[in-house]
This record gives sequence, C-alpha cells and structure tokens, in this order.
Amino acid sequence: MENTEASNEFTGNLLVAQSGGPTVVINSSVAGVIQEAGKHPEIEEIYGGLNGIYGILNEDLIDINDEKAKTIGALKHTPAAALGTCRYKIDFVNNPEQASKDMDRLFQVLEAHNIRFFFYAGGNDSQDTSNKIHEEAVKRGYELRVIGVPKTIDNDLPHTDHCPGYGSVVKYNATTVMEVGEDVGSMATDDGSCCIVEVMGRAAGWIAAGTVVAKRSEDDAPHIILLPEIRLNEEAFLAKIKETIDRLGYCIVVAGEGVKNAAGEEIGADKSKIDSFGHAVLSGAAESLKELIQGKLNLKTRTVKLGYAQRAAAHHASATDIDEALACGVAAVKAALEGKSGFMVKLVRLANEPYQWGTALQPLGDIANVEHLIPRAWISEDGFMPNENFVKYVTPLIQGSHPVPTENGLPKFARLEKERVEKLLEPRA
Repeated sequence: MENTEASNEFTGNLLVAQSGGPTVVINSSVAGVIQEAGKHPEIEEIYGGLNGIYGILNEDLIDINDEKAKTIGALKHTPAAALGTCRYKIDFVNNPEQASKDMDRLFQVLEAHNIRFFFYAGGNDSQDTSNKIHEEAVKRGYELRVIGVPKTIDNDLPHTDHCPGYGSVVKYNATTVMEVGEDVGSMATDDGSCCIVEVMGRAAGWIAAGTVVAKRSEDDAPHIILLPEIRLNEEAFLAKIKETIDRLGYCIVVAGEGVKNAAGEEIGADKSKIDSFGHAVLSGAAESLKELIQGKLNLKTRTVKLGYAQRAAAHHASATDIDEALACGVAAVKAALEGKSGFMVKLVRLANEPYQWGTALQPLGDIANVEHLIPRAWISEDGFMPNENFVKYVTPLIQGSHPVPTENGLPKFARLEKERVEKLLEPRA
C-alpha cells in the first residue's frame, strides 16, 4: 500500500505511544510531539497510549493535556519510556486470526476516542506496526494520519542517516571503555590481563563499533572490537590478543552481543530460550569469549556487561542526540498536519564539518523489518576495528551534554501524572 496524503481540513484527537527497548532520548521525541501538537487547534485532545500497542488494545490511554508543561519539558532528560513500552506484534504472518482481531479492536479504540493523528516511536518492528495501521486505515476508509518516529540504540533502521538514541549510547559506552581501560591498564601483572566489554547489538554492530571513538592513540582501549557483521576467526582473534598483551600488558575487547562464530551462529545465544519475536535469547557473548581466551591462552580475563545501563544513562546523554530526537517528534506532527500519512521521519546529514542535519520523510513500507548493517568499507581489513570512514560518521553524534537537574545529589527525572482517559468500550476479549 502506498503512502497517502489526505485532506488537510479535518480535526480530531492525537495519540502518541512508544514501543520496543527504550533509549535515553525516546522521551525527547514524545516531548517534541506533545509540544508541537499543543500549538495547533486542529488537534483537540492529546492522548498517550500506555505500554505501546498492547496498552492501546486494552484502551489504556492517558490525558496528556492534564500534564504540566514543566513535566513535558523534563522528559528531555528522563530515561526509559515515560509512557511505558511493549514488544507486542500484530503478526499477520504467523498468527493471522489474532492479528485480525487485534486490528478490529485497535480501530474500535481509535474510533471511540476520535483518534485522527497517530504517532508511534520505535524501531523496526514498531515501524512495521505503524505501516500496518496506515494501510488498514486506508482499506477501511478511516481518516487517520500515521507517522512513525524513529528510535533505536541499535542504529539499524534503513534510509535514516542514524537513529535517535544511538549517539547517546555511543557516548556512554565509549566513556565507559575509556574508564575501564584506564583501570585495567593500571593493574600491572606478570602475565597480563584481558577485559571483555559486552554491548547490545544482535545483528548490527553499530553500538560496538561506536566505542572506537574512545581511542586517542593506537595503544588506547578498545584494542579489538568484535562486530556481528564479521564472523569470528578464533585463531586470528587469539593472536591479536596475545600480540596486544605482549606489547601493552593488557587488552580491552568490545563485543557486540550478536557476535557470530565461523559457522554464522551467535556465540552468546541460549537456544533453549526464545523471545517474543522467535529469536534465541542472547545471554553471554562475553562469557563465551572469556572461556575461549582462558582455555587457549591461560590468560586472566574479566567481563563487563553494560546491559540496560547503556540505554538508560541520561546523565551522559549527547546533546546532539536529544535535539535530533525532539526534532523528529516535531517533524512528525508537522507532517501529519500537512496531510501526510504512512511515513517515518528520518534524519538527514547535510554536512560533516561542521556537522549539519535536518529531517525528511520516508515511506513506512521502505522501513519495516529491514536491517541496516555497517558497510564493509567502514571496517578494517582484518575485521577487528572500524576505520576512519566510520569515525567520521559517528563523531558528530556524541557532541555536547545536557544538564540533568538533581535532588539530594542524584538526577531528578520527570514523572507523568498519567490521568486515565475514561474507557468507552467493553474490555478486550
């Protein structure tokens, strides 16, 4: 189904929701939507969907108009998903009967609350959901303007230069690698030591690769970066570690959680556990590498798994990232008011030095369920380090810091009142 441009002369209520794993700046995008929507009389009520599409199906809506403007502004320095999130998927391929019921229920909710503007902030699966809703609205003849707002620390959405959330996770992770490198490098031992820092990224290595900005010289950490795009050559990997230990006395390895062995299998996958999208749960790439190193090199090895911390570190967010996330929310509302539907807002790089950027629109059908991987030309020949092409790409995205207000010495985050909108339908079956 192609995207559409509807009549510009209609009013109604707005619904914004969040989906998938949170980022440091996903709330900035929501703030952009809310602040821009408040400027336009065509948008009558502003609602938030609690816990993404799952909450909307249960008619769990809150009245954003009841929130204080100061609280909405404070979302820009608040981590996690302020509206709540989910990983629920309307899956016509594997569960068509349930998907059909879900879509019927969804449009019952939209019609009951006169929702005419719908904004969904999320990654690949969320954009797929947005596209399905747009196409269904066209099929049903229901006037609805659907705009996807990009989000993912994985940075794997196609057609956008990068994704909101990515710059901040790189800033935090690279800083952590610098700090860990200083610590491990200061601990002199006769035999040397190795530390493996595991970061998120199942199929795409953008997060792991981003830690390259921690290097100020050739000998600085990280010394090896393992990317899911490059299958692990164990012999070359172990030789690289030994050479680094012999030269420096220590070695810092950054590994994406989706690192694959020579056969293309994820070394950290626990095949006995499957997530909601049918993927094996990734439970320990760093531990698998540790066992390999200790077994083959008899080398003292420690692991650091950054986990949720990397996507929740609002205290060290990139100001550039916050600004861009906010702008994506604003651009989404403007696009809908211009009659657009069936698009995702994307970030466009206009210049690198000095860095300049803007927003544009991409049809949702081009985005849904497509993963953007690191170009091979941006990775060193041996596959163990991003090269200068990547460094030029990522460096502008981590610039600037945003002050976080504190209370008793700790960050003070926004808390929405979450005044519930009255339910008009029978409970979901």
